[in-house]
Amino acid sequence: MARTFEELVAEAESVSVDGWDFSWLDGRATEERPSWGYSRLVAERMARASAALDVETGGGEVLAGVPRLAPLTVATESWPPNVALATERLRPRGVAVVTTGDERRLPFGDGVFDLVTSRHPVTTWWEEISRVLQPGGTYFSQQVGPRTAMELTEFFMGPQPAGSGRDPEKARAVAEAAGLEVRDLRLESLRMVFHDIGAVIYYLRKVIWIVPGFTVDHYRTELKALHDRIQADGPFLAHTTRFLVEARKPA
Repeated sequence: MARTFEELVAEAESVSVDGWDFSWLDGRATEERPSWGYSRLVAERMARASAALDVETGGGEVLAGVPRLAPLTVATESWPPNVALATERLRPRGVAVVTTGDERRLPFGDGVFDLVTSRHPVTTWWEEISRVLQPGGTYFSQQVGPRTAMELTEFFMGPQPAGSGRDPEKARAVAEAAGLEVRDLRLESLRMVFHDIGAVIYYLRKVIWIVPGFTVDHYRTELKALHDRIQADGPFLAHTTRFLVEARKPA
């Protein structure tokens, strides 16, 4: 028997959204993955690194899946619930998790790391990344691209202005201005499908920049309208974009 709107809302509001594990959505939402396979590529680079830094590690999910970490591996994270998750997950593997704040500075000396990685950073501090990289070192990152999940954003917030700060060519320009050489830059558009309103609520609670300030109470009318639409017409389709960037600090 299909669950009611209120039942789906109550369930999605009660579940934890700590970390970057999206397994709660299994069977309820799907998202295509980029063809390049970020985790595999990180593992290949990590196996060759001597000192590595993972910026905005979330709950440490990517590093936890790397078979062979660099002899010195450090991660940073700013959100306290994620710091706790990452520490629990990564400490047994010898990874130090360093808490960072809002200041635009990484708490490390110059030229410490030969590899810096980051999956879906909120902000990329290009000048800081360049500073902490050794000459010849590499920054490797998968990032959220322009107009990601815009169908969701506009359903709740109305039409949005054209343009986005999350543009790969803008990233190239800022990276080069920070003294890095961009060696690889790829962009892909990917399908995202939501099968029930609970999945939408969970996603918007977790990925807070899609609908800034989202709460169920504030958007209950829109949520009920979307629930009714899914019930009548089937799953809600959106699209994400992802770009891969690899940049090197000149030797």
